[in-house]
Amino acid sequence: MDEIVGVLLMRPLSNYIQQELAKRFTLFKYWEIPSESLKLHSDVIRAVVGNGVLGADSALIDSLPRLEIVSSHSSGLDKIDLVKCKERGIRVTSAPDGPTDDVADTAILLTIATLRRICVADRFVRNGIWKEKDFNLTAKFSGKSVGIVGLGRIGSAIAKRAEAFGCSISYHSRSQKSESTYTYYSRVIDLASNCQILVVACALTDETHHIINREVIDALGPNGVVINIARGSHIDEPELVSALAEGRLGGAGLDGLEHEPEVPTQLASLDNVVLSPHTAAGTVETRKEMADLVIANLEAYFSNKPLLTPVL
Repeated sequence: MDEIVGVLLMRPLSNYIQQELAKRFTLFKYWEIPSESLKLHSDVIRAVVGNGVLGADSALIDSLPRLEIVSSHSSGLDKIDLVKCKERGIRVTSAPDGPTDDVADTAILLTIATLRRICVADRFVRNGIWKEKDFNLTAKFSGKSVGIVGLGRIGSAIAKRAEAFGCSISYHSRSQKSESTYTYYSRVIDLASNCQILVVACALTDETHHIINREVIDALGPNGVVINIARGSHIDEPELVSALAEGRLGGAGLDGLEHEPEVPTQLASLDNVVLSPHTAAGTVETRKEMADLVIANLEAYFSNKPLLTPVL
């Protein structure tokens, strides 16, 4: 790596990844560089590091003529223009395994918090209402039927955890998993009709955009709960909000929103919703593991060694 290798970091992520990248490469911080100034550095920027919020879209790729690799600090790839990368011969890597445990843990956390109304109960105690009356009864998690949209690494990890609570598992994915003993539904609406808790754990693609629509929500019903630890755009958000407000859906636990960080005012006012700021994979341990993988992929590429987790 004798030649200057400029790395454009799209978001702050952690101090750790910034320090480690700066030790090895010439680091450029996208959030600190005015767009007109980016052109001044375009001749040395050969790598982009993004995440599930900001990656490498078509415009960014076009603005970086020497871009050779995009290393994603995320398991999702929806913020990277993969078609353009393929056309340009730009390599792409992701962090597929790192977030699995944390995201699966968060799915269970959101499910229990939603069913047991933990956030409402917390406010109930803090605001002194407990002195005046008892808290309302809530719903049990153990033994419920759980439907999972997307039985990949994370979906399978969620299923394993839910089984430990005595839950029955069914799923929808692009195709039936021959190795799985769980009940398969080829249509999401049928999955929703046959479960009490619907967990969204699939990748965001054109096909899965708004995969949770009004029909699916109505199939889940007034006692049903939607949990989303994937991308906000999997859910038709206005339909979700109206269903929650009207009582057509029992509750929702959401780690992402369609237009995050914007939160619909009505959604924020509802007591049958638990919200999390897209931090399912946001633990110190996992973020370090993902950062190390990003750096290892970049080091491998610029040393002409095989990539550790190639996508393209």
